[in-house]
Amino acid sequence: MIYFDNAATSLQKPDSVADAVYAAIKSMGNCGRGSHSASLEASRIIYATREILAKLFHIKDASRIAFTLNATESLNIAIKGLLHKGDHVITTELEHNSVLRPLYELVLEGVELSIIKSDFSGNIKIEDIKQSIKQNTKMVICGHSSNLTGNLLDIQRIGELCKEANVLFVVDAAQTAGVFSIDVKEQKIDVLCFTGHKGLLGPQGTGGIYVREGLVISPLKTGGSGFLSYSKTHPDKMPESLEAGTLNGHGIAGLYAGVSYILEKGMEEIRKKEQNLMWQFYEGIKEIPNIKVYGDFSTNERAPIVTFNIADYDSGDVSDQLAEEYGIYTRSGGHCAPLLHEALGTKEQGAVRFSFSHFNTEEEVDVAVNAVKKLAMES
Repeated sequence: MIYFDNAATSLQKPDSVADAVYAAIKSMGNCGRGSHSASLEASRIIYATREILAKLFHIKDASRIAFTLNATESLNIAIKGLLHKGDHVITTELEHNSVLRPLYELVLEGVELSIIKSDFSGNIKIEDIKQSIKQNTKMVICGHSSNLTGNLLDIQRIGELCKEANVLFVVDAAQTAGVFSIDVKEQKIDVLCFTGHKGLLGPQGTGGIYVREGLVISPLKTGGSGFLSYSKTHPDKMPESLEAGTLNGHGIAGLYAGVSYILEKGMEEIRKKEQNLMWQFYEGIKEIPNIKVYGDFSTNERAPIVTFNIADYDSGDVSDQLAEEYGIYTRSGGHCAPLLHEALGTKEQGAVRFSFSHFNTEEEVDVAVNAVKKLAMES
């Protein structure tokens, strides 16, 4: 098996992640639900994971990070907890359904939505965001990188624009956390949503949301918190305000190991390796007849993703052939990014996505390039 579906979930993880999850299952109780050693062990690892994530994202106060199941839950918390009838929100055609679907739901409740259009390379103009801001604009929400093309958005410029306009800036970092540097203060990010199972190398069912100090988000769910049990209302203090119920402590232990590995190995080294593999693959297939590659490859700084089609072959058929004949695992179809597929003209065909990990090798990329060449020759 050669795994090139890391934009969906990272499969190859450090051994320390599995070891940490196993150790946690054998030793951890429920965080904040007792004073015995098993409960305290859970509290310690959850505290330590908040701290290491705060270090990764340059967050001053780790208590501003609440744990969630994934970026989808984080985005739903941010969108549904901040936007109300009469508010205006701006997003882009590059977004994942984790952003689009909650926004569409709120439109039915009286929230006004503007969607910035993409060009044929999958880029948007930041000037279009600026021109869309008006008096009732409350939020700009966008991904740091497209999960379809790998194009990066300049969140530094967008953050500065939002700060000047007194508009909330919410960033979906599902594709970039753990690979690209994120500094919530420097980039003027009010809310950062991330998942643990991709670039952070943690288990599925882990993620988080950072909320800047002074900003209050209405919780998506309420219930047990481990304290104030006789209060009829849920605690309003971060992080407990957004963490009703038992956390995935076992998964969070694995997330701690994943982030520790990233900090020890060096994010820059990880990113450089992944981008080198991406460029090796891109250079190997871009001139193949019948291949059409999507996205902007005019800049070196991009997420390690290459998406393409072979002639008019259904993308699902291509991915199936890659898996069955060559043992190469990729993602095809719509990638939960419907508006960008429409902008690229691939709504019906979908597209084949290769996404790279630093655990991949140059030899694996060579195998993939040759496999794509053979499939293209047969088309």
